[in-house]
Amino acid sequence: MTTAVRPLEPSDRASWEPLWEAYLYFYETVLSKEQYDLTWSRLNDPDEPMHALGAFDERGRMVGIAHVIFHRSCWLPEWTCYLQDLYVDAGQRGRGTGEALIEAVAELARQKKAGRLYWLTHEGNATARRLYDRVAQASGFIQYRKPL
Repeated sequence: MTTAVRPLEPSDRASWEPLWEAYLYFYETVLSKEQYDLTWSRLNDPDEPMHALGAFDERGRMVGIAHVIFHRSCWLPEWTCYLQDLYVDAGQRGRGTGEALIEAVAELARQKKAGRLYWLTHEGNATARRLYDRVAQASGFIQYRKPL
């Protein structure tokens, strides 16, 4: 099985949206359609430090997505690459799609001269953590959020 990964284009919206919805559903989150539009707009705006990648199966069907944000850090002179969202269609898991997306994000980070690539996941996401434990190192940090 071959997975091709490439940057998403404006014409990919119809294939991206069901994967985005499934990702949000997995995390028990609902966003407005206006936020979908804003997110898609940002992901396709060359002036934004955001990128979207899609994984495609051998039939050309989009089966995974990755959303990436580049930002500055007080700790590094280079850009930092944050893999904000990673989702693979449930029927495609275990076939290397997630790893292919992570490697494509890592390559994008290298091209952009980033000094670090990082991401978060929920502690209960055992399926994803098996992959992440294999391809990266856990930082040991715990995230906190303060409502604004």
